[in-house]
Amino acid sequence: MMTTQDSSHSRWVAAWLMIWLVACQHAAVASGPELPNPGKTQLTREQQEKLGLQVAEEVYKQMPVLPDSSPETKYIQSLGKRLVETIPPEHSWPFQFHVVAQKEINAFALPGGPMFVNIGTLTAADNEAELAGVMAHEISHVYMQHSAKQQTKGWVEGLAGIAGAIVGDVGGAWGSLAKMGIQVGAGTLMMKYSRSDEAQADAVGAIILWKAGYNPVALADFFEKLDSKGGHGPQFLSDHPNPGNRRTSIQKEIREWPAHKYLSDSADFATVNKHAGSIKVYTAQEIAEGAQNGQWVAENRKNGAIFAGDASGAPPSSQGGTAGAAPIAKVSITEIQPSSVFRSANLGAFKMDRPENWELIKDQQSSSATIAPHAGVSGDAVAYGVVIRALQTPEPNMSVKQITAAIVKRLESGDSNLKQSSELKAINVSGGVAGGSVELETISPVMDAAGKPQRERDWLIMVPLGSRQAIFLVFVSPMAHFEQLRPTFERMLRSVKF
Repeated sequence: MMTTQDSSHSRWVAAWLMIWLVACQHAAVASGPELPNPGKTQLTREQQEKLGLQVAEEVYKQMPVLPDSSPETKYIQSLGKRLVETIPPEHSWPFQFHVVAQKEINAFALPGGPMFVNIGTLTAADNEAELAGVMAHEISHVYMQHSAKQQTKGWVEGLAGIAGAIVGDVGGAWGSLAKMGIQVGAGTLMMKYSRSDEAQADAVGAIILWKAGYNPVALADFFEKLDSKGGHGPQFLSDHPNPGNRRTSIQKEIREWPAHKYLSDSADFATVNKHAGSIKVYTAQEIAEGAQNGQWVAENRKNGAIFAGDASGAPPSSQGGTAGAAPIAKVSITEIQPSSVFRSANLGAFKMDRPENWELIKDQQSSSATIAPHAGVSGDAVAYGVVIRALQTPEPNMSVKQITAAIVKRLESGDSNLKQSSELKAINVSGGVAGGSVELETISPVMDAAGKPQRERDWLIMVPLGSRQAIFLVFVSPMAHFEQLRPTFERMLRSVKF
């Protein structure tokens, strides 16, 4: 039976429990908003990062990207780092930040973290908070994995077609990307988002801005500015459909958040914003034309991008590591000298012998493999060895000569230094399978003994497999060592068995 004393004690405990709960709720609010769990997708983390780098490679081929040494890029990278530091490490990505010399307002972030901001966006912002708002919004798309969540299992399985589709059935890799919902146009490359994605990117972006010290309403300020400009930002607005009244939604979200002394502007922003006005920029049409004639490959290389691995299937990179490849330090012939002892390598569609001291690196996602000495590879750049790729031909039942010529043309379009150095010839592979052979030249990713760039020779062998499939092998070496390695390359080719 409960006594009066017991009853008083229970009321006292209940009162303090209520006070404690209210205090906990207040503490939760006072500590500020927390980023939501981004959830899961059918794409693995590795697949998203790989896809982002593959598309970033195309950006460097298709658009004028400023060097990492430019004031604009250094500033954008610094601002991006400030925003990314608000993300818990377990949910973050290897974000990269780059600037495109394009007049139109645009910004896009790719799966896995590569992000590109147009000069037009930097000059259109009135202050640092607005620019941070645009970047936080794009970072949120990556954080919430919106592009990956849109995709079906079939799209996931189709990842192999991106890197492998050197000659795709709808405009090569660009055709493959377009079919996956990645919009590619005149100087633009954007993920198409839904209104719900946009609303979520606003909400998550607001949290990132608050944590970084910026007023989240600045995000709405910039988007409203785009709306008022009408025709000045159509691409960005079409790919980022307005989810509704951004300002009202953000103000409602932040109403209960702790008061902040927000950052609005900075001296660095004012300096870079002014300097950006002196940068030569291009319209979307000019960028499309430059991509067709190889202008951006040449200019980006001059600015520090590395495309030397294109002929062997390796992606380009910038000083900031956009695509993961890097120049290879000086390598002596003894470091890459192939063993006289060979081992069989199973490559799926066929087998081929390799020197036992040359490694086999297989990549199921991109239908590719590399056989190379350890010292001859750095990241994705291959200076010595053989690179194998599978692809789909542009048309069914093409001749050997047509397929080989198409591959050469595609490689040349991605590397302005790549030149055909021999005639196309017929060759028999694996005891009678008709194939094509041609030699190419470009710049090697490995420096010569004096630390200077040197020429590379690439021996391309193409073998059709059925009416729409083919494989090609590229035997790679600096020109100075190619003839010394040719017997090894020929022995490897003779050992091929389908």
